[in-house]
Amino acid sequence: MDTKTSCEIALTHLKNKQFITAHNLFLNQAELIKKSDLLKSALLYMLASECRNRQGKNSENEIKQASDLFLKYSKAKDSTNVKGALLCASKCLLSLGEFDKAKVAYQKAKLMFQTPISTIRPIVIIDDSKSIAMKLKTYAEKLGYSEIHVFENGKDGVKGCKKLFSENQTPVVLLDMGLPDLEGDVVATKLLNEKIDLQIVVITADEKTTTRVNKTISSGVSAFIQKPFTLDEVKNAIDIAESEYSLLQ
Repeated sequence: MDTKTSCEIALTHLKNKQFITAHNLFLNQAELIKKSDLLKSALLYMLASECRNRQGKNSENEIKQASDLFLKYSKAKDSTNVKGALLCASKCLLSLGEFDKAKVAYQKAKLMFQTPISTIRPIVIIDDSKSIAMKLKTYAEKLGYSEIHVFENGKDGVKGCKKLFSENQTPVVLLDMGLPDLEGDVVATKLLNEKIDLQIVVITADEKTTTRVNKTISSGVSAFIQKPFTLDEVKNAIDIAESEYSLLQ
């Protein structure tokens, strides 16, 4: 069975909540192509880790394998998306709690040539503060985005995102941690359960090292913005999300 067919079958098992079977298929394929295709193998390890997460089991081994492969890919001479690989490695390292290594990978990516932001995708803002939501909307418009959806609570945000998913759209989600109805990590998990390749940017007044932020980052979000934030910080976070999206296509 070739890799593409095996992955399609694994994704079907994942969608049907057959997490053990899906995990084994993703893991087997990741190990088979570990030497021949570093990037694809890393992504398969990430999918395997997601299967473990959905079983409520520890996925550190899979995430570490993915991180190592992303970093190895970023150092290869023929690599074409080094920045994206470094950002993915940084995300993996954050979820492992290796903040210093994550920072190094992120800074290397930041120093590289900036990938132009794609302004075709919609932006979803989930924030109960009207002033902050308006500020984010204004910043997104300055960055060239035209389709922007704003929701004041987690339940409406999830519902709005599901509608976009049904229309085959994959938005960038700007998610506030302190919503009136649901915690940010709960909203992030609900959205990622619906669309595993979704890019979510968490916005919070909390420090990155707090338990709540770590829990949300570990759920699979793409980037983190701390309040109060600037246009450059929002741009950098969205750029990370877009780079990750580009890498997954």
